[in-house]
Amino acid sequence: MPRAQLTVLDKLDKAKTQGYHFLAIVIAGMGFFTDAYDLFSISLVSKLLGRLYYTDLTYKNPGTLPPNVSAAVTGVALCGTLAGQLFFGWLGDRLGRKSVYGFTLILMVICSLASGLSFGHQPKGVIATLCFFRFWLGFGVGGDYPLSATIMSEYANKKTRGSFIAAVFAMQGFGILFAALVSLLVSAAFKARYKAPSYKEDRAGSTVPEADYVWRIILMFGSIPAALTYYWRMRMPETARYTALIARNTKQAASDMSKVLQEEIVEDLDKVETDVVGADQWGLFSPQFAKRHGLHLLATTSTWFFLDIAFYSQNLFQKDIFSKVGWIPPAATMNAIEEVFRISRAQTYIALCGTVPGYWFTVAFIDIIGRFWIQLMGFFFMTVFMLALAVPYHHWTNNHTGFVVMYGLTFFFANFGPNSTTFIVPAEVFPARLRSTCHGISAACGKAGAIVGAFGFLYAAQGSPPDRGYKKGIGLRNSLFVLAVSNFLGMFMSLFVPEAKGKSLEEVAKENMEDGEEETRV
Repeated sequence: MPRAQLTVLDKLDKAKTQGYHFLAIVIAGMGFFTDAYDLFSISLVSKLLGRLYYTDLTYKNPGTLPPNVSAAVTGVALCGTLAGQLFFGWLGDRLGRKSVYGFTLILMVICSLASGLSFGHQPKGVIATLCFFRFWLGFGVGGDYPLSATIMSEYANKKTRGSFIAAVFAMQGFGILFAALVSLLVSAAFKARYKAPSYKEDRAGSTVPEADYVWRIILMFGSIPAALTYYWRMRMPETARYTALIARNTKQAASDMSKVLQEEIVEDLDKVETDVVGADQWGLFSPQFAKRHGLHLLATTSTWFFLDIAFYSQNLFQKDIFSKVGWIPPAATMNAIEEVFRISRAQTYIALCGTVPGYWFTVAFIDIIGRFWIQLMGFFFMTVFMLALAVPYHHWTNNHTGFVVMYGLTFFFANFGPNSTTFIVPAEVFPARLRSTCHGISAACGKAGAIVGAFGFLYAAQGSPPDRGYKKGIGLRNSLFVLAVSNFLGMFMSLFVPEAKGKSLEEVAKENMEDGEEETRV
């Protein structure tokens, strides 16, 4: 016999879409908005950092970050994010979602502000300070992944849960867009105030001293949306599923949700002791978990890993695309602030046309089509478009418009596909007492893929001649083939992802089943 569902959880599953759902989306979503701003804003100012601290006036082109410094500046936040996902995912199941949620936000605010500071004016001091604080910034960002997803999944009703979690993740697109817009406005203001010649005209004069403020303001601005959200995060009650199923305080869960739903919820305390959902106590490394969820964890970790290899490798192609379509002229023909302005404008176009729409297609269709089919479709089209770029690669060198369209479609189907669903599924398919932990593990595997995509391919994609400071790799065309294989493997592993559409969390995670009960895979 299936175990009985608690009244408070049944009420949440069947609740109509109400104001508190949208408030939860905004509160959790603003965290992701800030996460995206903090993680992606560094790509907007990395060229400026190279000009400010690594320019050799005897060289014909402006300075760029050396390969090891570039990898450190860009990658240290990803490493911090990976560590934060594992740590805060585990902590969210031990101490509660809400209590940990506020700490991650404080960490993000402090480290966003500190990222714009530096010890001294020498390159080593500036970069060391930046890397130190961006690691801890990433650590806080990492905590937001499992906590935001878990909180939203446990607050939502079962009919529109997928759309609500997707809407939280979709705020990442607005965060990327906001980072580009802030960078655009700051650079435009400095560009108008401090006129400077191009590097080709005056190598020393092309980088005005005031340009050092530009990157600091852009990075520090990420603290503002996080700080604005803190008050509302602290007012959120703990999720009913944590309170009832993990803390075992069903009376408190009913009281909290009575205020949220604005209706009286009376729980039958006589049946709560043993015969309700969530009565199991086995852990992550138990045979029971391996039997019931081992394949699910393998699927969520591997698909996120393969997805992020391709998703984070997009930085390899953006500089080529921007140059080919004329959005960014050669570096020597611009001054330092103008280069930031041009990069920011190009990123704004990409965010408006490719990044943001894909996320919201997922929000609109995930509870209609389902997680499984959207993820499978996304990986399929990413594979197809990567191959379509790789096979006739030399054709695209003369057809810039076609290349941009194919590139844009690849990442549209990443966002209307696995980039969204890999975030959603781990928040639904695991039991409440392990939900945040398993989401953190899945997300950390994704960040491991991001590190491979962002840095492994940065070196592998080097052609002939390679960029300054790099050695020759397999080239861009062969890298596209490797990415197509990665997408195909993601599509294959998606076959083992369970469908959660229209089901309660307890039904999907099989918390409503006895240990000895015969299980059939859904």
